[in-house]
Amino acid sequence: MSGAVAAVIPARIGSTRLPEKPLLRETGKYLIQHVYERVRAARHIERVLVATDEPRIAEAVRSFGGEAVLTAREHQSGTDRVAEAARALDARAIINVQGDEPEIDPEDLERVALDLARPDAQIVTLAVEIEDAATWLDPNAVKVVVGAGGDALYFTRAPVPWSADFEKARAARVLLKHLGVYGFTRETLFRFARLPPAPLEPIERLEQLRALHHGVPIRVLRAGSDSIGIDTAEDYRRFVDKQRAQTRERS
Repeated sequence: MSGAVAAVIPARIGSTRLPEKPLLRETGKYLIQHVYERVRAARHIERVLVATDEPRIAEAVRSFGGEAVLTAREHQSGTDRVAEAARALDARAIINVQGDEPEIDPEDLERVALDLARPDAQIVTLAVEIEDAATWLDPNAVKVVVGAGGDALYFTRAPVPWSADFEKARAARVLLKHLGVYGFTRETLFRFARLPPAPLEPIERLEQLRALHHGVPIRVLRAGSDSIGIDTAEDYRRFVDKQRAQTRERS
């Protein structure tokens, strides 16, 4: 087994809130292409692969020079899809980057790749401090509570930790938004894929709760910048507007 770190981007066609999300192209690039290019820009990641159940997504990825593999349709989570694709990869660690994170910072991915070299590493993820009450209250923004050692205690869509005084809680720097990145050692990834789903997993719609339920620690690193996941049509519109504004500034 080589010492390489690979990244796998799971992408499915059947999003209920934003149908055919990876193939959206109002910016001139597929949404999945934006994600792919951000991951490719990260140092310490030697290979990037899109894992999908949809031939049209695979075709789109190959059209811009990316690498894609078709996986089974029946996977219960994105990480299960990543595990299938990773079996063909010669890598000691695999980073799962969600296919709807087009603004993920390559430097934050580098932090994950480097942390996976720790002898006790199993799963590594990212979080950023929440600065506004709207994000804290938004169920599309996943929150994470972290213990003194830096490991996650719980992930939820609810506004936690709860406080009647948001500003007081924000000042304590304990309000954290989870970013859609999971770094696994190879052994831990395949172990995760074999574990039965946790009872809370379908309730919160958060696959990382499977790891916590079965006692697998998740190290949480502070990200240098926020990453806005694309969950709704409104999210995508904001992203498109931002991309167009950046294009005008460069021209």
